[in-house]
Amino acid sequence: MTDISIRQATADDAALILRFITELAIYEKAEHEVKTNAEEIQQSLFGPDSSTHALICSVNGEPVGYAVYFFNYSTWLGKHGIYLEDLYISPECRGAGAGKALLRHIAKIAVAKGCGRFEWSVLDWNEPAINFYKSIGAKPMDEWVIYRLTGDALTTFANG
Repeated sequence: MTDISIRQATADDAALILRFITELAIYEKAEHEVKTNAEEIQQSLFGPDSSTHALICSVNGEPVGYAVYFFNYSTWLGKHGIYLEDLYISPECRGAGAGKALLRHIAKIAVAKGCGRFEWSVLDWNEPAINFYKSIGAKPMDEWVIYRLTGDALTTFANG
């Protein structure tokens, strides 16, 4: 029998979250892009100015994954929403329902807070994730393209 539990992460989970972030980056073939450390995770995710939330998912008492999310706002709906930044379950625990439990937990938060949407991004090559998301009723937003400013481009634009 699989006992899945989900709890709010705390500052003491910073190293664990960093481990999961790194595992996720390796899966996404982008380990070189992880530039943070446990101290920065602790400060940014759990500091007094943080607007971000994190959850730890355990199976049979053992942490196997995490989720990080934050509230956004839809002007068209006139309601807040939730954006899921990260969802990760260790490979050996996939298929046991932990990922679905994490998503459902966040969906319940969205409903309880009166949110109009719950959304996230997925890499276009990640077929297992895409199929999983479709299986729970999520729909791709094909007409939208994400744009990003980061690093030097962000600094240059901000100072320009």
